[in-house]
Amino acid sequence: MIKITDEQKQQYKQEGYLILESVIPQPFLKLLRGECGTFISQIEERMQRENKDVIGLNHKNKRYFVSNCFRTQPKLREFLFSELMTEVCRATLGDTAYLFWEQYVVKGAETGMKFSWHQDSGYVGYPNHKRYLTCWCALDDMSEENGTVYVMPFSHIGIRSWVKHIREEGSNDMIGYFGPEKGVPAIVPAGSIVAFTSINFHCSGTNSTDKMRRAYLAQYSPEPLLSQDGSRLWGNAEPLLKDGKSVVGEPPPVI
Repeated sequence: MIKITDEQKQQYKQEGYLILESVIPQPFLKLLRGECGTFISQIEERMQRENKDVIGLNHKNKRYFVSNCFRTQPKLREFLFSELMTEVCRATLGDTAYLFWEQYVVKGAETGMKFSWHQDSGYVGYPNHKRYLTCWCALDDMSEENGTVYVMPFSHIGIRSWVKHIREEGSNDMIGYFGPEKGVPAIVPAGSIVAFTSINFHCSGTNSTDKMRRAYLAQYSPEPLLSQDGSRLWGNAEPLLKDGKSVVGEPPPVI
């Protein structure tokens, strides 16, 4: 059983993030790495078919974002709904949690692109939703050289709410912070989890090493996230926790 300390829980409450080093068991790490290669190959094949080097946030050989992989590879559910992730959600979100989103984020070797300062809630695009949880899972040893994530503690800039973002031409990144603060780099071994709220600003640098830099994002919300008009789900809403107890396997709510 993973042990998340009171100090870590307090840091999450005060600063919006916590770091859990080397907590992902080797079988899960092997699973996540293996499926990563499969999904990156699929997006590269699509680029070739469509004769494009850029599709959304994906830039050929530079960086890749592949989401909702668990829908086509159910094995990923073993990790997403594991006891490990249940405990992380319980320590951060509380007694209720839904799987909201998941995706691989990969930077290519030597030419891996940066990712600009943003809040994950900035990609949702409207302010009146409850903050959710991002679990940034390191599939490789992370360093500043290979483009690890930088997290901005709340106390560094004093922002604890949704901020309107603008889209950057060329990269298609949504950007919400342009100030001088540099945040905290996650220099962590493979198998670590950096957990932060959807309103914590974060970014990542370029990958100048000769190997890919792979991360897997699992995101959970305290309630189903809806579109701005409330007519449909924004993402997924698969139950994980209710009243502090696991409810894995229950059907998603009907909207």
